[in-house]
Amino acid sequence: MRSTVSAYVRLPKIHKFSVAGIAATGAAVVAVAVAPHAFAADAAPAAAVKPVAWSAEAFGETQQADLEKHTTAAAKAGANAAAKAKTDTERAEKQAANRSTERKAIAAKPAAAAKPAAKPAAPVKKAYADNLEGWIGQSLDILRAKGIPASYEGIKKNVMRESTGNPRAINDWDVNAVNGVPSKGLLQMIDPTFKAYHVEGTSWDIYDPVANITAACNYAADKYGSMDNVNSAY
Repeated sequence: MRSTVSAYVRLPKIHKFSVAGIAATGAAVVAVAVAPHAFAADAAPAAAVKPVAWSAEAFGETQQADLEKHTTAAAKAGANAAAKAKTDTERAEKQAANRSTERKAIAAKPAAAAKPAAKPAAPVKKAYADNLEGWIGQSLDILRAKGIPASYEGIKKNVMRESTGNPRAINDWDVNAVNGVPSKGLLQMIDPTFKAYHVEGTSWDIYDPVANITAACNYAADKYGSMDNVNSAY
């Protein structure tokens, strides 16, 4: 049997949904009444839904809180960075000041006095034996330094002929002795000749063996070219 409403009245669209909803609701009620236990067993409990702030005012407050939170964090981070930069700058300035102080202290420190240059070592004096070999050797060194020619053999042969190697020998019988100027020493020189041909750096004592040999060689070089050329009384 048709419903009078559906047969003769054209309902607007919204009313159609209402009627359909009523019909559906009635069917659901019938279904629940028929099988209440089955519906209760199959139905899962609905999950709790967090309420959502739908109003523009609540949404704005939430956004403002987040913005303030981020702004505070950024400001704090900036303050920490500025404090660290200040600390680093102060540390660098302190280190620079310390280095400057150290440099000034070094510059103000008086320089150590330079040690005087060491004196050159004195030449080692050559040692000569106190005998005929040593006297001739020392005399030859002096003669070479003065550029006066002579040789060991030439000196020794004349010494042995004139005095047999006695530095205190004296001739008191020849013509020189008769004239009051006897010949003396290793190479039998008279005082005037010894003084005239004395070599600087030797003794003025005619009996000194080195002085006697050196003066005699100087005289022989002047008169004969060298003591090596003298083979008899001269």
